[in-house]
Amino acid sequence: AFLPVFVYSLKVSPLIEKISDHKDFKKLLRTRNNVLVLYSKSAAAAESSLRLLSSVAQEVKGRGTISWIDCGDTESRKLCKKMKVDPNSKEKGVELLHYKDGAFHTEYNRAVTLKSMVAFLKDPEGAPLWEEDPEAKDVVHVDSEKELRRLLKKEDKPLLMMFYAPWCGVCKRMMPSYQQAATELKGKYVLAGMNVYAAEFERIKEEYNVRGYPTICYFEKGKFLFHFENYGATAADIAEWLKNPQAPQPQAPETPWADEENVVYHLTDEDFDKFIKDHSSVLVMFHAPWCGHCKKMKPEYEKAAEFLHVANDSPGVLAAVDATVNKALAERYHISGFPTLKYFKDGEEKYTLPHLRTKKKIIDWLLNPEAPPPPEPAWEEKQTSVIHLAGEDFRESLKKKKHTLVMFYAPWCPHCKNAIPHFTTAAEVFKEDRKITYAAVDCAKEQNHDLCKQEGVDGYPTFNYYNYGKFVEKYTGERGESGFTTFMRTLRERDHERVGKKKDEL
Repeated sequence: AFLPVFVYSLKVSPLIEKISDHKDFKKLLRTRNNVLVLYSKSAAAAESSLRLLSSVAQEVKGRGTISWIDCGDTESRKLCKKMKVDPNSKEKGVELLHYKDGAFHTEYNRAVTLKSMVAFLKDPEGAPLWEEDPEAKDVVHVDSEKELRRLLKKEDKPLLMMFYAPWCGVCKRMMPSYQQAATELKGKYVLAGMNVYAAEFERIKEEYNVRGYPTICYFEKGKFLFHFENYGATAADIAEWLKNPQAPQPQAPETPWADEENVVYHLTDEDFDKFIKDHSSVLVMFHAPWCGHCKKMKPEYEKAAEFLHVANDSPGVLAAVDATVNKALAERYHISGFPTLKYFKDGEEKYTLPHLRTKKKIIDWLLNPEAPPPPEPAWEEKQTSVIHLAGEDFRESLKKKKHTLVMFYAPWCPHCKNAIPHFTTAAEVFKEDRKITYAAVDCAKEQNHDLCKQEGVDGYPTFNYYNYGKFVEKYTGERGESGFTTFMRTLRERDHERVGKKKDEL
């Protein structure tokens, strides 16, 4: 069957693979792991979709494949029947289906726009973009630095800009209130949003002091005035604040725990050794003022201290050390996370006790002090295919590998703990491939502080992709095993395609 003349005149990208044979289609699914297929009832029905998909194919080149099956021509009709797809039943006569790792994954049912389709193919299991939410239609969505500058230049109304990251839980919780405020205040104020997680936005983050997500900035006539912070996050709170916008009020400094009324002994670099020598049985909590787990545990620790204080024949005393102030002690006892509990007997350090968190557990243990269950070995102590790097050997190690995904983490970080098993499994999948490395850097270690800062780590975990030691991009995909493996598999497919092309040219 001859294609209508307009199809020839269509600027269909050569990156779109037209398929009509079942064997060819099976081969495509076997060799590509991220395929979006356009099924159409005819060539005419596919026209507008092919225009858009040509642009999408260019954007996802090397990371995803787009294919077209015209169920209207005789040969392809058999293939559509075999795949149980009937675009005739669809209103526009087209259907978009996604195949992942050789099998059907999902029907594409997100916004049919260049941006949404590109985002989907870069992360097929990721959440839809914020602007795809119909409730967010009154939020101005900004995609680039150029768009941001243009908006600030032309907008006369007061403007609130939320700089966010797509994975950030606090951002997700705040978005419904923010979009409700955008709708209610439409015409008087402009509420905008911009995903600045990617490395290309470092300059903007620096300019507006984006140190975490969300960071919300207030502008008047294009000029940045204040951050919106330390205020409530409902639509009513936002509207109320915009009536009288002002700089964040300095929060009252917290009273240091040592200055509060309590019976815990607060020790310092100067008096620690003498105290430990003078008391035969001491439990010491190393803490940090900002640590949430410490704050949660503090009341239990104080109650236990009070109980021991009044007990006849007390089995020990409770002490605390602010490790951010008393750095010599923190270093001497290798404190890398908070809270850390250590038990001292007759002036000597005896045990580290991660499991004592309540008054009952503390007192029960002191009445019968015994070795705690052995701690779970640290990630780097386990035999895995992940390479653990430190400041001094970081760059040299990476230079030897073509593709390296590095996870910058802190052992205490819950999101890191969730990602570690998936990252480790992904490393195992590629352990035989000499061009690929999955590496990790523990940013809690002092020797890595400068390295983590230099590599743009401003939250945990951060994933960076390097090519022969050169930083290329931040990895923002799914943090499960399939996300980490798909990312690498795509890079290797691209390598093999290039090698294939070179051979064809020869």
